[in-house]
Amino acid sequence: MSNCVLVDTFPAFLSFWKNIRSRDIREQIAGWQSVYLSGWPELFQKQIQCYAEEGEDWELIAQERIFPALPERLPRMQTARDNLVKVWQQVYETSRTKLNFEKPVVFVIYVGIGCGAGWATTYRDSLAVLLGLENIAEEGWQSLSSLQGLLAHEIGHLVHRTWRAESSLPDGDGSCWQLYSEGFAQWCEQLVTGEPWHMAPIDSGWLDWCRSHRNWLAQEYLRCLEKKESIRRSFGSWYDIQGYKQTGYYLGFELIRALESRIPIKEIASLVDIDASVKIELERMASS
Repeated sequence: MSNCVLVDTFPAFLSFWKNIRSRDIREQIAGWQSVYLSGWPELFQKQIQCYAEEGEDWELIAQERIFPALPERLPRMQTARDNLVKVWQQVYETSRTKLNFEKPVVFVIYVGIGCGAGWATTYRDSLAVLLGLENIAEEGWQSLSSLQGLLAHEIGHLVHRTWRAESSLPDGDGSCWQLYSEGFAQWCEQLVTGEPWHMAPIDSGWLDWCRSHRNWLAQEYLRCLEKKESIRRSFGSWYDIQGYKQTGYYLGFELIRALESRIPIKEIASLVDIDASVKIELERMASS
């Protein structure tokens, strides 16, 4: 297991939370930074930078959306942490085999301020998967199968980044890039776990709804691209389309699946004119 390491900050969080859970929320937030995360300053800075890049006030979000919910979410956070400890190595090893991926990865379990249940990034100068227990609990993804899918999805992002770097291609940005990159990670999740839908709520009819609205979802995404509207409704965990969250992951997977029927997956990972390729596939889906 020399290629990967687990950084588990949850015991430190529990120790911190025991002493501060009855305090004012502003004190809790201050302690989260100065006490709990004092040993992981890079982890704190990454989250603050994430919100700064989005033009959001991290302290306001922590005060209104995150810390008030922590007492209710704590049991699910504990379950998620325990299950992550059980499965992280197995998912990494399966990903190495299925995706031919040999890069070292740092996995970090932490309690954050809503930057994501999973976050494919860097940490300590290594590729990393950050696992935010507060978001995992919010989404209800604490089961073994959900966490296996989440881990495979985030490793998929790292694979995508690595393959593009091998072709001297950078990551992109924008709405087309997000659909393409999330769809690629969903493709990796299916290859590793056999099932690409860790985000689907149990017995919700989410997948059936997405499949029956596939053409419409493609049309709606194209409309947002044309109008330069936000696509947060398709991806953000705090947003939805007709009551269904994260439908962009389904649409992105269908996009990659359509491309894979004609192009080898490594070529898909190394697309150059991403905007044009994505729009062409969306138009095909919208009219099919």
